Amino acid sequence: MNVPDDLRYSTDHEWVRVEGDTVRVGITDYAQDALGDVVFIELPAGGSAAQTGESFGEVESTKSVSDLFAPIAGTITELNEALEAAPELVNTDPYGEGWLVVITPEDLASVDELLDAAAYRALIED
Repeated sequence: MNVPDDLRYSTDHEWVRVEGDTVRVGITDYAQDALGDVVFIELPAGGSAAQTGESFGEVESTKSVSDLFAPIAGTITELNEALEAAPELVNTDPYGEGWLVVITPEDLASVDELLDAAAYRALIED
């Protein structure tokens, strides 16, 4: 599984990339592999509040429907609109074009509470 060292991870298999005073969020390679072929992504409206650990959308695959959980609290300021027409980007490029949302965090320092790459690798190897 691909686990980039420059990202932070939630135990719910979302990744976080700090970009200035915002964070870009997606699901991990491990999660997209477990889901199978993604056929639909439901994302919240821009401007919605995200609460750590709470659902902010759904991902539907050929196998199941799963909730997406916010890895950090804040305001959702951008949505990946490309996923409407091409939800499979989550499978083909989970850390690039398959990102989900951008969040302006309430507290950017809370990113440090997420798992680093080594801890996430240990989680998925168990």
